[in-house]
Amino acid sequence: MCTQIDENDGRRKPVAQPEYLRIAADLRRRITSGEFQPGGRIPTLPALCDEYRVSETTIRNALALLRNEGLIETRARAGTRVRPRPPVHRMAADRYRTATGAKSTPYTRDQGIGWSEYRLDKRFEKVQADAELAALFGCEPGERLLARHFVFYDNDQPTQMSTSYVRWSDVAGTPVADPINEPWPGGTRAQLATLGISVKQVTESFTAAMPTEHEAAVLRIGAGVPVLRYTRRHIADTGRVVEVAHPIVRRGDTTVVDFVIDLDD
Repeated sequence: MCTQIDENDGRRKPVAQPEYLRIAADLRRRITSGEFQPGGRIPTLPALCDEYRVSETTIRNALALLRNEGLIETRARAGTRVRPRPPVHRMAADRYRTATGAKSTPYTRDQGIGWSEYRLDKRFEKVQADAELAALFGCEPGERLLARHFVFYDNDQPTQMSTSYVRWSDVAGTPVADPINEPWPGGTRAQLATLGISVKQVTESFTAAMPTEHEAAVLRIGAGVPVLRYTRRHIADTGRVVEVAHPIVRRGDTTVVDFVIDLDD
């Protein structure tokens, strides 16, 4: 029940919930309970109007809310259906220990998929480090970097996007700078090993937020589905930061990050 403060006596008093919110809550309950199955059709607008005894505008507003939450989708000639819920994926603490040259990457380990099920969209460009990237790399603003824009697919479903930066002085003229070599077996750590760079540490910093319009479009999620954004750094045995992925973006409602914390007795 919603409440508001009465201006006369300062007390909270109940306020009637808008009809579209009440209907959206009931439809959400029917979806999560399994009454409406993934892939199954939601009743038509006229049927819902009759069932809830409200106008078509009210039903449309309720459905728009559920669509923004990623619970339903509407397609021409297919009607409104419950969106199949993607499986939850766990990001293990040891995922960066993928063997050099192995037909896998930290992403395929996170998704639990084989190499043939993995697809990658990529776009490379040379950029200069701005103040934020310079702070992450520990370099001077203006240093030349190679920006690698990726969209990761699990069986043609986009589940992750990122921009990964490496120092141009490290990769210029090498296979690492050529997008034709992506995806690279073993991932970034294996790439850097071919350059004689030994990675000894990976750091990650996580935040959660609602998606931007671009993120929602690329990941094919509703505007109401939260995303997990994180910044990753590969650090060489010399202490030099050799790669920064900023940000990596995944849908937040189906991603679980596992940490292992060993404590000395």
